[in-house]
Amino acid sequence: MAAAFDGERASSMVGELRGSFNSGRTRSYDWRVKQLKAIEKMIVEKEKDITDALFSDLSKPQFESFLHEISLAKSACQFSVKNLKKWMKPEKVPAALATYPSSANIVPEPFGVVLVISAWNYPFLLSLEPVIGAIAAGNSVVLKPSEIAPATSSLFTRILPDYVDTSCIRVVEGAVAETTALLEQKWDKIFYTGNAKVGRIVMAAAAKHLTPVVLELGGKSPVVVDSDIDLKVATKRIVVGKWGCNNGQACIAPDYIITTKSFAPKLVESLKFTLEKFYGKDPLESEDLSRIVNSNHFGRLAKLLDDDKVSGKIIYGGKQNEKQLKIAPTLLLDVPENSLIMKEEVFGPLLPIITVDKIDDSFAVINSRSKPLAAYLFTKNKKLERRFVETVSCGGMLINDTTLHLANPYLPFGGIGESGTGSYHGKFSFDAFSHRKAVLSRGFGGEVGARYPPYTSRKQKMIRALLAGNIIALVIAFFSKS
Repeated sequence: MAAAFDGERASSMVGELRGSFNSGRTRSYDWRVKQLKAIEKMIVEKEKDITDALFSDLSKPQFESFLHEISLAKSACQFSVKNLKKWMKPEKVPAALATYPSSANIVPEPFGVVLVISAWNYPFLLSLEPVIGAIAAGNSVVLKPSEIAPATSSLFTRILPDYVDTSCIRVVEGAVAETTALLEQKWDKIFYTGNAKVGRIVMAAAAKHLTPVVLELGGKSPVVVDSDIDLKVATKRIVVGKWGCNNGQACIAPDYIITTKSFAPKLVESLKFTLEKFYGKDPLESEDLSRIVNSNHFGRLAKLLDDDKVSGKIIYGGKQNEKQLKIAPTLLLDVPENSLIMKEEVFGPLLPIITVDKIDDSFAVINSRSKPLAAYLFTKNKKLERRFVETVSCGGMLINDTTLHLANPYLPFGGIGESGTGSYHGKFSFDAFSHRKAVLSRGFGGEVGARYPPYTSRKQKMIRALLAGNIIALVIAFFSKS
Protein backbone atom coordinates (compact mmCIF):
# COMPACT_ATOMS: atom_id res chain seq x y z
CA MET A 1 0.00 0.00 0.00
CA ALA A 2 1.41 3.39 -1.05
CA ALA A 3 2.29 5.86 1.70
CA ALA A 4 -0.09 8.77 2.17
CA PHE A 5 0.88 11.95 0.36
CA ASP A 6 1.54 14.20 3.34
CA GLY A 7 3.55 17.34 3.95
CA GLU A 8 6.82 15.39 4.22
CA ARG A 9 6.34 13.73 0.83
CA ALA A 10 5.22 17.02 -0.70
CA SER A 11 8.33 18.76 0.63
CA SER A 12 10.57 16.01 -0.69
CA MET A 13 8.96 16.17 -4.14
CA VAL A 14 9.25 19.95 -4.34
CA GLY A 15 12.90 19.68 -3.29
CA GLU A 16 13.60 17.21 -6.11
CA LEU A 17 11.86 19.43 -8.66
CA ARG A 18 13.72 22.49 -7.41
CA GLY A 19 16.98 20.60 -7.82
CA SER A 20 16.07 19.79 -11.42
CA PHE A 21 15.11 23.38 -12.09
CA ASN A 22 18.26 24.77 -10.48
CA SER A 23 20.35 22.49 -12.68
CA GLY A 24 19.10 24.51 -15.67
CA ARG A 25 17.42 21.47 -17.19
CA THR A 26 14.13 23.18 -18.03
CA ARG A 27 15.53 26.42 -19.42
CA SER A 28 16.64 25.35 -22.88
CA TYR A 29 14.47 25.79 -25.94
CA ASP A 30 15.10 22.15 -26.90
CA TRP A 31 13.85 20.77 -23.57
CA ARG A 32 10.70 22.87 -23.69
CA VAL A 33 9.84 21.94 -27.26
CA LYS A 34 10.53 18.27 -26.62
CA GLN A 35 8.04 18.23 -23.72
CA LEU A 36 5.39 20.13 -25.68
CA LYS A 37 5.66 17.81 -28.68
CA ALA A 38 5.50 14.81 -26.36
CA ILE A 39 2.26 16.13 -24.81
CA GLU A 40 0.80 16.66 -28.28
CA LYS A 41 1.77 13.08 -29.15
CA MET A 42 0.06 11.87 -25.96
CA ILE A 43 -3.14 13.70 -26.89
CA VAL A 44 -3.17 12.09 -30.33
CA GLU A 45 -2.29 8.58 -29.18
CA LYS A 46 -4.57 8.56 -26.13
CA GLU A 47 -7.61 10.32 -27.58
CA LYS A 48 -9.91 7.35 -26.95
CA ASP A 49 -8.69 6.99 -23.35
CA ILE A 50 -9.25 10.71 -22.79
CA THR A 51 -12.74 10.55 -24.30
CA ASP A 52 -13.61 7.51 -22.17
CA ALA A 53 -12.40 9.23 -19.00
CA LEU A 54 -14.45 12.35 -19.74
CA PHE A 55 -17.52 10.22 -20.37
CA SER A 56 -16.95 8.37 -17.09
CA ASP A 57 -16.64 11.62 -15.14
CA LEU A 58 -19.39 13.68 -16.80
CA SER A 59 -21.14 11.58 -19.48
CA LYS A 60 -19.62 14.17 -21.79
CA PRO A 61 -20.57 13.57 -25.44
CA GLN A 62 -17.64 12.46 -27.60
CA PHE A 63 -18.13 15.41 -29.96
CA GLU A 64 -18.01 17.88 -27.07
CA SER A 65 -14.96 16.16 -25.55
CA PHE A 66 -13.09 16.53 -28.81
CA LEU A 67 -14.22 20.06 -29.64
CA HIS A 68 -13.91 21.66 -26.20
CA GLU A 69 -11.06 19.74 -24.59
CA ILE A 70 -8.93 17.52 -26.81
CA SER A 71 -8.66 19.80 -29.84
CA LEU A 72 -8.04 22.92 -27.72
CA ALA A 73 -5.29 21.23 -25.70
CA LYS A 74 -3.65 19.99 -28.89
CA SER A 75 -3.88 23.47 -30.44
CA ALA A 76 -2.29 24.99 -27.32
CA CYS A 77 0.72 22.67 -27.77
CA GLN A 78 1.03 23.46 -31.47
CA PHE A 79 0.67 27.21 -30.93
CA SER A 80 3.35 27.19 -28.24
CA VAL A 81 5.81 25.17 -30.33
CA LYS A 82 5.26 27.43 -33.32
CA ASN A 83 5.87 30.65 -31.37
CA LEU A 84 8.22 29.64 -28.57
CA LYS A 85 11.46 30.95 -30.09
CA LYS A 86 9.90 34.37 -30.56
CA TRP A 87 8.44 34.38 -27.04
CA MET A 88 11.80 33.44 -25.48
CA LYS A 89 13.73 36.23 -27.18
CA PRO A 90 14.61 39.26 -25.06
CA GLU A 91 12.45 42.25 -25.91
CA LYS A 92 14.57 45.26 -26.79
CA VAL A 93 13.22 48.52 -25.35
CA PRO A 94 14.47 52.12 -25.65
CA ALA A 95 17.15 53.32 -23.28
CA ALA A 96 16.48 56.51 -21.33
CA LEU A 97 18.59 59.63 -21.73
CA ALA A 98 19.45 59.40 -18.02
CA THR A 99 21.22 56.06 -18.63
CA TYR A 100 22.97 57.03 -21.89
CA PRO A 101 24.91 55.27 -23.30
CA SER A 102 23.17 51.96 -22.58
CA SER A 103 20.96 49.22 -24.00
CA ALA A 104 17.81 47.87 -22.36
CA ASN A 105 16.00 44.56 -22.65
CA ILE A 106 13.18 42.67 -20.98
CA VAL A 107 14.18 39.04 -20.55
CA PRO A 108 11.48 36.42 -19.88
CA GLU A 109 12.65 33.93 -17.30
CA PRO A 110 10.82 31.01 -15.65
CA PHE A 111 9.54 31.46 -12.11
CA GLY A 112 10.91 28.10 -10.98
CA VAL A 113 8.74 25.37 -9.45
CA VAL A 114 5.03 25.98 -10.01
CA LEU A 115 1.79 24.33 -8.91
CA VAL A 116 -1.29 23.91 -11.12
CA ILE A 117 -4.53 23.01 -9.31
CA SER A 118 -7.22 22.11 -11.82
CA ALA A 119 -11.03 21.96 -12.02
CA TRP A 120 -13.47 19.13 -12.67
CA ASN A 121 -15.76 20.56 -15.34
CA TYR A 122 -13.19 20.51 -18.15
CA PRO A 123 -10.78 18.22 -16.36
CA PHE A 124 -8.51 17.49 -19.31
CA LEU A 125 -8.18 20.96 -20.87
CA LEU A 126 -8.10 22.93 -17.63
CA SER A 127 -5.37 20.65 -16.31
CA LEU A 128 -3.22 20.53 -19.40
CA GLU A 129 -3.36 24.06 -20.79
CA PRO A 130 -1.75 25.73 -17.75
CA VAL A 131 0.85 22.93 -17.66
CA ILE A 132 1.64 23.66 -21.31
CA GLY A 133 2.17 27.32 -20.42
CA ALA A 134 4.37 26.43 -17.45
CA ILE A 135 6.54 24.13 -19.56
CA ALA A 136 6.77 26.62 -22.43
CA ALA A 137 8.04 29.20 -19.95
CA GLY A 138 10.70 26.77 -18.68
CA ASN A 139 9.38 25.81 -15.24
CA SER A 140 9.26 22.61 -13.26
CA VAL A 141 5.57 21.90 -12.62
CA VAL A 142 3.26 19.85 -10.41
CA LEU A 143 -0.27 19.15 -11.65
CA LYS A 144 -3.00 18.48 -9.08
CA PRO A 145 -6.09 17.35 -11.06
CA SER A 146 -9.54 17.53 -9.50
CA GLU A 147 -10.65 14.53 -7.45
CA ILE A 148 -14.25 15.30 -8.51
CA ALA A 149 -13.26 14.01 -11.98
CA PRO A 150 -11.52 10.83 -10.78
CA ALA A 151 -11.26 9.05 -14.14
CA THR A 152 -9.45 11.94 -15.77
CA SER A 153 -7.29 12.50 -12.70
CA SER A 154 -6.26 8.84 -12.72
CA LEU A 155 -5.61 9.00 -16.46
CA PHE A 156 -3.07 11.79 -16.01
CA THR A 157 -1.26 9.77 -13.36
CA ARG A 158 -1.09 6.76 -15.68
CA ILE A 159 -0.19 8.31 -19.01
CA LEU A 160 1.61 11.64 -18.49
CA PRO A 161 4.80 10.11 -16.99
CA ASP A 162 5.19 7.96 -20.14
CA TYR A 163 5.59 11.08 -22.27
CA VAL A 164 7.27 13.83 -20.23
CA ASP A 165 10.40 14.35 -18.17
CA THR A 166 9.33 13.25 -14.70
CA SER A 167 12.36 14.84 -13.07
CA CYS A 168 10.63 18.15 -13.81
CA ILE A 169 6.93 17.35 -14.32
CA ARG A 170 4.79 15.47 -11.78
CA VAL A 171 1.13 14.62 -11.14
CA VAL A 172 -0.31 14.38 -7.63
CA GLU A 173 -3.75 12.82 -7.17
CA GLY A 174 -5.92 13.25 -4.11
CA ALA A 175 -8.47 15.45 -2.39
CA VAL A 176 -8.41 18.05 0.39
CA ALA A 177 -5.60 16.45 2.41
CA GLU A 178 -3.27 16.22 -0.58
CA THR A 179 -4.10 19.72 -1.78
CA THR A 180 -3.49 21.07 1.74
CA ALA A 181 -0.09 19.33 1.85
CA LEU A 182 0.81 20.90 -1.49
CA LEU A 183 -0.31 24.38 -0.45
CA GLU A 184 1.92 24.21 2.64
CA GLN A 185 4.98 24.16 0.37
CA LYS A 186 6.86 27.13 -1.01
CA TRP A 187 6.07 27.52 -4.71
CA ASP A 188 7.28 30.11 -7.15
CA LYS A 189 3.79 30.47 -8.66
CA ILE A 190 0.39 28.86 -8.11
CA PHE A 191 -2.27 28.57 -10.81
CA TYR A 192 -5.74 27.63 -9.54
CA THR A 193 -8.95 27.04 -11.48
CA GLY A 194 -12.16 26.65 -9.50
CA ASN A 195 -14.49 28.60 -7.24
CA ALA A 196 -13.96 31.76 -5.22
CA LYS A 197 -14.26 29.99 -1.86
CA VAL A 198 -11.27 27.73 -2.54
CA GLY A 199 -9.58 30.59 -4.40
CA ARG A 200 -9.42 32.50 -1.12
CA ILE A 201 -7.83 29.47 0.59
CA VAL A 202 -5.24 29.21 -2.18
CA MET A 203 -4.48 32.93 -2.00
CA ALA A 204 -4.12 32.83 1.79
CA ALA A 205 -1.72 29.88 1.58
CA ALA A 206 0.29 31.62 -1.15
CA ALA A 207 0.51 34.81 0.93
CA LYS A 208 2.52 32.99 3.62
CA HIS A 209 5.38 32.65 1.12
CA LEU A 210 4.57 35.78 -0.93
CA THR A 211 3.88 33.45 -3.85
CA PRO A 212 2.19 35.06 -6.86
CA VAL A 213 -1.05 33.44 -8.02
CA VAL A 214 -3.30 33.17 -11.02
CA LEU A 215 -6.90 32.52 -9.97
CA GLU A 216 -9.33 31.44 -12.68
CA LEU A 217 -12.68 31.61 -10.96
CA GLY A 218 -16.24 32.15 -12.17
CA GLY A 219 -19.27 34.30 -11.56
CA LYS A 220 -22.67 35.03 -13.00
CA SER A 221 -22.00 35.71 -16.68
CA PRO A 222 -24.90 37.75 -18.13
CA VAL A 223 -26.37 37.72 -21.64
CA VAL A 224 -28.01 40.97 -22.72
CA VAL A 225 -30.43 40.44 -25.62
CA ASP A 226 -31.61 43.44 -27.62
CA SER A 227 -34.68 43.26 -29.89
CA ASP A 228 -32.99 44.25 -33.17
CA ILE A 229 -31.27 40.90 -33.74
CA ASP A 230 -31.42 37.81 -35.90
CA LEU A 231 -33.41 35.92 -33.29
CA LYS A 232 -32.94 32.47 -34.80
CA VAL A 233 -29.14 32.76 -34.93
CA ALA A 234 -28.88 34.44 -31.53
CA THR A 235 -30.99 31.76 -29.86
CA LYS A 236 -28.87 28.93 -31.27
CA ARG A 237 -25.72 30.62 -30.03
CA ILE A 238 -27.16 31.16 -26.55
CA VAL A 239 -28.40 27.57 -26.31
CA VAL A 240 -25.14 25.99 -27.46
CA GLY A 241 -23.15 28.31 -25.18
CA LYS A 242 -25.27 27.32 -22.19
CA TRP A 243 -26.20 23.67 -22.63
CA GLY A 244 -23.65 22.70 -25.28
CA CYS A 245 -20.88 23.59 -22.81
CA ASN A 246 -21.01 20.71 -20.36
CA ASN A 247 -24.75 21.23 -19.77
CA GLY A 248 -24.12 24.62 -18.20
CA GLN A 249 -21.27 23.41 -15.98
CA ALA A 250 -18.80 25.90 -17.41
CA CYS A 251 -17.32 29.06 -15.93
CA ILE A 252 -18.21 31.13 -19.01
CA ALA A 253 -21.61 29.56 -19.71
CA PRO A 254 -24.45 32.12 -19.81
CA ASP A 255 -25.71 32.38 -16.23
CA TYR A 256 -28.74 34.60 -16.80
CA ILE A 257 -30.39 36.60 -19.57
CA ILE A 258 -31.51 40.23 -19.44
CA THR A 259 -33.97 41.44 -22.07
CA THR A 260 -36.85 43.88 -22.31
CA LYS A 261 -40.35 43.04 -21.12
CA SER A 262 -41.70 43.61 -24.62
CA PHE A 263 -39.19 41.28 -26.32
CA ALA A 264 -39.15 38.51 -23.70
CA PRO A 265 -42.10 36.51 -25.12
CA LYS A 266 -40.45 36.21 -28.57
CA LEU A 267 -37.12 35.26 -27.04
CA VAL A 268 -38.68 32.65 -24.76
CA GLU A 269 -40.56 30.98 -27.62
CA SER A 270 -37.41 30.89 -29.73
CA LEU A 271 -35.40 29.37 -26.86
CA LYS A 272 -38.03 26.67 -26.33
CA PHE A 273 -38.11 25.84 -30.03
CA THR A 274 -34.31 25.62 -30.26
CA LEU A 275 -33.96 23.52 -27.11
CA GLU A 276 -36.47 20.99 -28.41
CA LYS A 277 -34.78 20.95 -31.81
CA PHE A 278 -31.35 20.33 -30.27
CA TYR A 279 -32.22 17.94 -27.44
CA GLY A 280 -35.64 16.50 -28.26
CA LYS A 281 -38.93 16.43 -26.38
CA ASP A 282 -37.34 14.51 -23.50
CA PRO A 283 -33.86 16.00 -23.03
CA LEU A 284 -33.12 13.61 -20.16
CA GLU A 285 -32.81 10.93 -22.84
CA SER A 286 -30.52 13.03 -25.05
CA GLU A 287 -27.00 11.72 -25.61
CA ASP A 288 -25.85 15.25 -26.42
CA LEU A 289 -26.10 16.55 -22.84
CA SER A 290 -23.61 15.90 -20.05
CA ARG A 291 -24.90 14.79 -16.67
CA ILE A 292 -24.50 16.72 -13.43
CA VAL A 293 -21.08 15.81 -12.08
CA ASN A 294 -22.16 14.30 -8.72
CA SER A 295 -24.96 14.10 -6.17
CA ASN A 296 -23.73 17.14 -4.23
CA HIS A 297 -23.98 19.38 -7.27
CA PHE A 298 -27.31 17.80 -8.23
CA GLY A 299 -28.65 18.64 -4.78
CA ARG A 300 -27.33 22.19 -5.02
CA LEU A 301 -29.13 22.75 -8.34
CA ALA A 302 -32.33 21.11 -7.08
CA LYS A 303 -32.25 23.50 -4.12
CA LEU A 304 -32.14 26.47 -6.50
CA LEU A 305 -35.36 25.22 -8.11
CA ASP A 306 -37.00 24.45 -4.76
CA ASP A 307 -36.58 28.03 -3.54
CA ASP A 308 -40.01 29.48 -2.68
CA LYS A 309 -39.04 32.70 -4.44
CA VAL A 310 -38.95 30.97 -7.85
CA SER A 311 -42.21 29.08 -7.36
CA GLY A 312 -44.22 29.36 -10.56
CA LYS A 313 -41.32 30.94 -12.47
CA ILE A 314 -40.32 27.79 -14.40
CA ILE A 315 -41.60 28.21 -17.96
CA TYR A 316 -39.75 25.31 -19.59
CA GLY A 317 -38.06 22.14 -18.39
CA GLY A 318 -37.43 21.48 -14.72
CA LYS A 319 -37.56 17.70 -15.06
CA GLN A 320 -35.05 15.83 -12.88
CA ASN A 321 -33.67 12.30 -12.54
CA GLU A 322 -31.59 12.07 -9.39
CA LYS A 323 -30.54 8.48 -10.03
CA GLN A 324 -29.03 9.41 -13.39
CA LEU A 325 -27.83 12.82 -12.11
CA LYS A 326 -29.69 14.59 -14.91
CA ILE A 327 -31.65 17.84 -14.96
CA ALA A 328 -33.35 18.99 -18.15
CA PRO A 329 -32.58 22.40 -19.65
CA THR A 330 -34.74 24.78 -17.64
CA LEU A 331 -35.92 28.33 -18.30
CA LEU A 332 -37.22 30.62 -15.55
CA LEU A 333 -38.84 34.00 -16.23
CA ASP A 334 -38.80 37.12 -14.05
CA VAL A 335 -37.09 35.52 -11.08
CA PRO A 336 -36.65 37.89 -8.11
CA GLU A 337 -33.26 39.46 -7.53
CA ASN A 338 -33.17 38.06 -3.98
CA SER A 339 -33.79 34.44 -5.05
CA LEU A 340 -31.03 31.86 -4.54
CA ILE A 341 -30.63 31.35 -8.27
CA MET A 342 -29.78 35.04 -8.72
CA LYS A 343 -27.42 35.11 -5.74
CA GLU A 344 -25.27 32.10 -6.66
CA GLU A 345 -23.44 31.12 -9.82
CA VAL A 346 -25.78 28.56 -11.42
CA PHE A 347 -23.13 26.27 -12.97
CA GLY A 348 -25.75 23.94 -14.41
CA PRO A 349 -28.63 23.68 -16.90
CA LEU A 350 -30.87 26.34 -15.33
CA LEU A 351 -31.22 29.69 -17.10
CA PRO A 352 -33.07 32.57 -15.41
CA ILE A 353 -34.44 35.40 -17.57
CA ILE A 354 -34.98 38.81 -16.03
CA THR A 355 -36.74 41.66 -17.80
CA VAL A 356 -36.17 45.42 -17.84
CA ASP A 357 -38.09 48.32 -19.35
CA LYS A 358 -35.21 49.53 -21.56
CA ILE A 359 -32.21 47.51 -22.71
CA ASP A 360 -29.88 50.18 -21.29
CA ASP A 361 -31.22 49.31 -17.83
CA SER A 362 -29.34 46.02 -18.11
CA PHE A 363 -26.02 47.78 -17.46
CA ALA A 364 -27.08 48.82 -13.97
CA VAL A 365 -28.26 45.26 -13.22
CA ILE A 366 -24.88 43.80 -14.22
CA ASN A 367 -22.80 46.46 -12.48
CA SER A 368 -24.72 46.03 -9.22
CA ARG A 369 -23.17 42.55 -8.95
CA SER A 370 -19.65 41.19 -8.65
CA LYS A 371 -17.66 41.47 -11.86
CA PRO A 372 -18.33 38.39 -14.02
CA LEU A 373 -15.84 36.25 -15.90
CA ALA A 374 -17.71 36.85 -19.16
CA ALA A 375 -20.45 39.14 -20.47
CA TYR A 376 -22.40 38.74 -23.71
CA LEU A 377 -24.44 41.17 -25.78
CA PHE A 378 -26.68 40.46 -28.77
CA THR A 379 -27.46 43.57 -30.79
CA LYS A 380 -27.09 45.30 -34.15
CA ASN A 381 -26.89 48.68 -32.46
CA LYS A 382 -23.27 49.88 -32.59
CA LYS A 383 -23.90 52.66 -30.06
CA LEU A 384 -25.29 50.13 -27.60
CA GLU A 385 -22.30 47.87 -28.27
CA ARG A 386 -19.87 50.73 -27.51
CA ARG A 387 -21.70 51.58 -24.28
CA PHE A 388 -21.64 47.92 -23.28
CA VAL A 389 -17.87 47.67 -23.83
CA GLU A 390 -17.24 50.94 -21.99
CA THR A 391 -19.67 50.38 -19.11
CA VAL A 392 -19.55 46.68 -18.19
CA SER A 393 -16.46 45.47 -16.34
CA CYS A 394 -15.75 41.76 -16.74
CA GLY A 395 -13.01 39.27 -17.52
CA GLY A 396 -13.87 39.20 -21.22
CA MET A 397 -16.84 39.86 -23.46
CA LEU A 398 -18.31 38.69 -26.71
CA ILE A 399 -20.72 40.50 -28.99
CA ASN A 400 -23.39 38.45 -30.80
CA ASP A 401 -22.17 35.04 -29.61
CA THR A 402 -21.22 33.20 -26.43
CA THR A 403 -18.09 31.42 -25.14
CA LEU A 404 -16.13 31.54 -28.45
CA HIS A 405 -13.66 34.15 -27.20
CA LEU A 406 -12.12 31.27 -25.26
CA ALA A 407 -10.89 29.74 -28.55
CA ASN A 408 -8.83 32.74 -29.71
CA PRO A 409 -5.21 32.25 -28.54
CA TYR A 410 -4.44 35.91 -29.25
CA LEU A 411 -6.87 37.04 -26.54
CA PRO A 412 -6.12 36.78 -22.81
CA PHE A 413 -8.55 34.66 -20.81
CA GLY A 414 -9.05 35.52 -17.17
CA GLY A 415 -11.21 37.25 -14.62
CA ILE A 416 -11.36 40.47 -12.63
CA GLY A 417 -12.37 40.95 -9.01
CA GLU A 418 -14.43 38.01 -7.76
CA SER A 419 -14.04 36.22 -11.10
CA GLY A 420 -10.29 35.91 -10.75
CA THR A 421 -6.90 37.48 -11.21
CA GLY A 422 -4.36 36.97 -13.98
CA SER A 423 -4.90 35.46 -17.41
CA TYR A 424 -3.66 32.79 -19.80
CA HIS A 425 -4.13 31.21 -23.29
CA GLY A 426 -1.61 31.44 -26.11
CA LYS A 427 1.30 33.74 -25.29
CA PHE A 428 -0.60 34.83 -22.18
CA SER A 429 0.01 31.31 -20.78
CA PHE A 430 3.74 31.77 -21.39
CA ASP A 431 3.57 35.20 -19.77
CA ALA A 432 1.62 33.85 -16.77
CA PHE A 433 4.55 31.58 -15.88
CA SER A 434 7.37 33.98 -16.83
CA HIS A 435 8.96 36.80 -14.89
CA ARG A 436 9.76 39.78 -17.11
CA LYS A 437 13.26 40.62 -15.94
CA ALA A 438 14.58 44.10 -16.65
CA VAL A 439 18.18 44.15 -17.93
CA LEU A 440 20.11 47.40 -18.48
CA SER A 441 23.61 47.14 -19.94
CA ARG A 442 26.26 49.89 -19.96
CA GLY A 443 29.89 50.18 -20.95
CA PHE A 444 32.55 52.10 -19.00
CA GLY A 445 32.35 55.31 -21.00
CA GLY A 446 29.92 58.20 -20.94
CA GLU A 447 30.56 59.18 -17.33
CA VAL A 448 28.36 61.91 -15.87
CA GLY A 449 30.30 63.41 -13.01
CA ALA A 450 27.23 65.21 -11.72
CA ARG A 451 25.88 61.99 -10.21
CA TYR A 452 28.78 61.69 -7.79
CA PRO A 453 29.54 63.61 -4.57
CA PRO A 454 30.45 66.19 -3.56
CA TYR A 455 27.08 67.63 -4.57
CA THR A 456 26.87 71.20 -5.86
CA SER A 457 24.17 73.47 -7.21
CA ARG A 458 25.76 73.14 -10.66
CA LYS A 459 25.53 69.36 -10.50
CA GLN A 460 21.91 69.59 -9.37
CA LYS A 461 21.09 71.83 -12.33
CA MET A 462 22.70 69.31 -14.66
CA ILE A 463 20.80 66.38 -13.14
CA ARG A 464 17.49 68.28 -13.28
CA ALA A 465 18.07 69.15 -16.94
CA LEU A 466 19.10 65.58 -17.72
CA LEU A 467 16.04 64.05 -16.06
CA ALA A 468 13.78 66.56 -17.80
CA GLY A 469 15.38 65.76 -21.15
CA ASN A 470 16.23 69.44 -21.60
CA ILE A 471 19.44 69.34 -23.64
CA ILE A 472 19.82 73.15 -23.84
CA ALA A 473 19.55 73.52 -20.05
CA LEU A 474 22.00 70.63 -19.65
CA VAL A 475 24.59 72.33 -21.85
CA ILE A 476 24.15 75.64 -20.03
CA ALA A 477 24.55 73.95 -16.66
CA PHE A 478 27.59 72.04 -17.88
CA PHE A 479 29.46 75.19 -18.85
CA SER A 480 28.38 77.21 -15.82
CA LYS A 481 30.88 77.70 -13.01
CA SER A 482 28.52 77.23 -10.02
